Amino acid sequence: MMRGRSDGTQKKRLITSVCVVAIFLGFLYVYSGSIFGSTNRGTSALEYGSRSLRRLGSSYLGGDEDADGKQDESSTRFGLENGEDVITPKSFPVCDDRHSELIPCLDRHLIYQMRLKLDLSLMEHYERHCPLPERRYNCLIPPPRGYKVPIKWPESRDQVWKANIPHTHLAHEKSDQNWMVVKGEKIVFPGGGTHFHYGADKYIASIANMLNFSHNNINNEGRLRTVLDVGCGVASFGAYLLSSDVITMSLAPNDVHQNQIQFALERGIPAYLGVLGTKRLPYPSRSFELAHCSRCRIDWLQRDGILLLELDRLLRPGGYFAYSSPEAYAQDEEDLRIWRDMSALVERMCWTIASKRNQTVIWQKPLTNDCYMERKPGTLPPLCQSGDNPDKVWGVSMEACITPYSDHDHRVKGSGLAPWPSRLTSPPPRLADFGYSNDMFEKDTEAWKERVVSYWNLLSPKISSNTLRNVMDMKTNMGSFAAALKDKDVWVMNVVPEDGPNTLKLIYDRGLIGTVHDWCQAFSTYPRTYDLLHAWTVFSDIENKDCSPEDLLIEMDRIVRPTGFIIIRDKLAVINFIKKYLVPLHWEAVATSDSSSDSDQDGDDIVFIIQKKMWLTSESLRDSE
Repeated sequence: MMRGRSDGTQKKRLITSVCVVAIFLGFLYVYSGSIFGSTNRGTSALEYGSRSLRRLGSSYLGGDEDADGKQDESSTRFGLENGEDVITPKSFPVCDDRHSELIPCLDRHLIYQMRLKLDLSLMEHYERHCPLPERRYNCLIPPPRGYKVPIKWPESRDQVWKANIPHTHLAHEKSDQNWMVVKGEKIVFPGGGTHFHYGADKYIASIANMLNFSHNNINNEGRLRTVLDVGCGVASFGAYLLSSDVITMSLAPNDVHQNQIQFALERGIPAYLGVLGTKRLPYPSRSFELAHCSRCRIDWLQRDGILLLELDRLLRPGGYFAYSSPEAYAQDEEDLRIWRDMSALVERMCWTIASKRNQTVIWQKPLTNDCYMERKPGTLPPLCQSGDNPDKVWGVSMEACITPYSDHDHRVKGSGLAPWPSRLTSPPPRLADFGYSNDMFEKDTEAWKERVVSYWNLLSPKISSNTLRNVMDMKTNMGSFAAALKDKDVWVMNVVPEDGPNTLKLIYDRGLIGTVHDWCQAFSTYPRTYDLLHAWTVFSDIENKDCSPEDLLIEMDRIVRPTGFIIIRDKLAVINFIKKYLVPLHWEAVATSDSSSDSDQDGDDIVFIIQKKMWLTSESLRDSE
């Protein structure tokens, strides 16, 4: 009897304990729901959105689980030969409002959550760190409250809507340097900088004068075309170079001044989020005629001068590095020490002073290998090993070594490039590296001219002369799409796939700019930064990769501006697949055309043009559904 009562008591206690645990878990579930809602400012947007979408693809948008744990490729990709349809969502969830500026691979919340052990002194925390597939965001990035269609170029060079980038701390922090000024509903850019308070135009003319360029024109009669501006601020230097037919890759990290690149792109100025840290910048060797740093706060002496050596890799034979900083002119003990050490380093790198005046020094890189060969044995930094490929850049660590010229480049004593603008259509000297002939180059150039004419005919009901400014070619080959846009008053970010031929050096040899990228990852840019995306067989290329086309669609939606356009040139199955997602993405079909009319190549491709609809806030979108 006693044991029976004891058993009953134990059962009651067990039931009570289970109930308590169940209530606690229920409370925890509700509480965690609130944590992953809009009230917690420490949670990454990568964990937002409907979990039900996990069964649609290979990441959040696609589960890799079915009855036997395997994915039916025919039903999740484009072929659909078995006639089965893909389940598509009626709508995508909207990310929390505070994530309207999310850059997935440059998200500091992700770094904290993944507990990555990064060396802050080497700027590793500003380099790319992408979420694992299961942690990718699966929601649409909302614009900030009050977002407006951006001001059109060229007016946008000097002013943007404050509502589009509601960050005014730089205006106060840099008020004495004329970076930017808040005026009512707009932010105005007077063209100043840390070392050119009185305007970038005057500063640029002074650099040209220091180099004895004719008429103080920085383009040097077309011989100076591509520029890298490191630590660019809001990119006013690059903005004012455009009027001289000089194009600049303005580079800055997503650091404490985190909206610099966002302002640059909103203004319609070429720019990219990047940092001189531990990895090579995503540009091939010998890409730029001029590198520039105006008080960019970079320790050029660190790690045996590895950051200066990265600039050396990127500069063309005879290229320049313009450096405006206290070390170049100040007389206090520390600045003098840095100047002596830096002068000794660049001398061992065989750079010479082209000019030094006031706050600026301009060094010049040698035209040949002669100086390298004349250095004493054991001189540091050493020459890079012969097996090192100076054009391999995706995820490649920087090396503290000098990249010598090839025997051919040493003999010709220069890049061998035609002046701009003729270099745009002249076969680049490095064509032979890819086995391309001059005839192939010319045919490719003509083919894309025809295609761009066809694109503009299809777009013409929707655009005027100033509708488009920031353009991205998501998969470029020789840069002929961008070349065909020369007279359209746009600039093009040419993207070369990281796993294909590294034709990016042809892009730069044509006087264009671009970067390397893997479209299984998010691009290094803010949301809403491009007016037009051109995706030529990009979806077909990822068909056999371990990433989902749905993820790519959401990434494209993140990049393109509201009312912006996407041109997809791909096979019919891809177009049909994408059409299923127009409604949930809030995209609208503009035109469809087969490609047989504009070229005898790729005759099976379909051209599909889409426009992204405007929706002002996540609340307004939810209300409309």
